[in-house]
Amino acid sequence: MEDSPCHLQRLRCSVKNYDWGLPGRVSEVARLHALNSNTPFHADDPYAELWIGTHDSGPSFLASNGVSLKSWISDNPDVLGDQVLRKWGSDLPFLFKVLSVGKALSIQAHPDKELARILHKLHPDLYKDGNHKPEMALAITNFEALCGFITLKELKGVLHSIPEIVELVGATNTNLVLQTNDEDDEEKVKPVLKAVFTDLMSADKERVTDAVNILKSRLLQENEVRQLTDKEQLVLRLEMQYPSDVGVIAAFFLNLVKLNPGEALFLGANEPHAYLSGECVECMATSDNVVRAGLTPKHRDVQTLCSMLTYKQGSPEILHGVSLNQYVNKYTPPFEEFEIDRCILPQGERVVFPAVPGPSIFLVTVGEGNMNTGSPKGHVVTQGDVLFAAANTEISVTSASELHLYRTGVNSKVFQAS
Repeated sequence: MEDSPCHLQRLRCSVKNYDWGLPGRVSEVARLHALNSNTPFHADDPYAELWIGTHDSGPSFLASNGVSLKSWISDNPDVLGDQVLRKWGSDLPFLFKVLSVGKALSIQAHPDKELARILHKLHPDLYKDGNHKPEMALAITNFEALCGFITLKELKGVLHSIPEIVELVGATNTNLVLQTNDEDDEEKVKPVLKAVFTDLMSADKERVTDAVNILKSRLLQENEVRQLTDKEQLVLRLEMQYPSDVGVIAAFFLNLVKLNPGEALFLGANEPHAYLSGECVECMATSDNVVRAGLTPKHRDVQTLCSMLTYKQGSPEILHGVSLNQYVNKYTPPFEEFEIDRCILPQGERVVFPAVPGPSIFLVTVGEGNMNTGSPKGHVVTQGDVLFAAANTEISVTSASELHLYRTGVNSKVFQAS
């Protein structure tokens, strides 16, 4: 294949300095953005997210001429491939990010398409677009998150051992949970869980403050005589980050998930979650819709959050990826818009990413090498480089040192199904 300017485009990407980010001196986002943009980072400022894609809130630009990726794709729609163009129009259906999490993000959920359209229409200042936002986080370092509701059996254990929750939700709600049969169908449990969680998240601010303070004092005392559970230790950490916040107590209702590097977690619409610590690459449908209800100084929409959740119970699935070859693992979530490949290429090795019918974005996080689309020379790539690859482009990568790179693209199952 002859090389053409459309096959591979270097990108300059946007950075977000949200206060939950890691300080520049230890943030992967800060390091990668500094390399990508050739600008220094500030050691003490928080660096939270590197955005790679076409979303208006954090657009990427062509390094060659400063044109936005969105407008360049609009002018060159063929780079998306016919199927992607037909299905999603002349825009990327996915948004790629790197996250450096220094303290907990808000307890939040992302609306499905129907709710997203309604929220965007009613409150366009808060809900920036009408798209859903399923997402997947793939750990770069050890990574912690809260995700989905614990089981009914576990919730009963919480109510027996955390009197501060009983005080907040009241005897009626507590008895409702305790008298629900563990063998009951999940659909019967959902309204019970919804009632209790909604009452907790809607509790009066003064009562929440009192409950959190009492909980904190009790756990600190008990820590003198026994080993606190992981969840109890987390709750004390959250209280330091967000004093008097209802999210501190809400954490007891959610699964604590720990990912090792190379493990991934996917989050569907209307599932409660909060990232807690660590660094990851993240991919999602092109959207910035977030409904928040705790652990945040930002706008809270408790009523919307509690009404939209699925109230599914049990631990989420952890993805370990499927090996495509000795160097590449593919992570395929149950969403059409995206997938992620993780490549760890030892020095002096070569790997080929086959041509696919949709666009890809490559991010180099460690090392350097050469990326080739068929020309004799190829492109020298190094850490911090981000490249857009057009549909139907085979990419050959050779490493000059150990090379770590991530590729995101449209879910392969979209093309297999057609």
